[in-house]
Amino acid sequence: MTMDEIIGYVDALDGVLTLRPAPGDGSPEISWGDTFFYYAPDGVVPTTTQPFVTIVTKNYPGDEASRLDRADTFRVNIAAGKEEFTRWTGRAPREPGTGEADLSATDTVMAHPVYGTAGWLAVVNPGPGTDAAVRELLCGAWHLARTRHERRASQEDPA
Repeated sequence: MTMDEIIGYVDALDGVLTLRPAPGDGSPEISWGDTFFYYAPDGVVPTTTQPFVTIVTKNYPGDEASRLDRADTFRVNIAAGKEEFTRWTGRAPREPGTGEADLSATDTVMAHPVYGTAGWLAVVNPGPGTDAAVRELLCGAWHLARTRHERRASQEDPA
């Protein structure tokens, strides 16, 4: 899957707000070129939640293990939740991993190198081996984000 295919797929889901930081929009320079997806049916960036999917195109400080400094390399990060994380990694998010995984491997579903303990999965350069899995995980993350949004909205509604 290309970045554009992922962006198109997630952006087409109901209630998704897609942010693509770029020069001149007030976003931090380090985020330029990356993409962030929120469940925000009102079109307003939520201030109390994180994105449910991100696409990053470069190393961030403290997050260099995926080696995104290689040419034509990106990573899709998915807030998969505990069940899917466990299904894909064989362990709960807060359980320690084996430490043997190559976090720069491409076309492989793995624990996010920094946010795995929060139930995030990651895929560097998704390809034929992970296409179906990534699409399933993207939909699952969207569903979790929508459910959280609806639960918060019902708690805030005094009616």
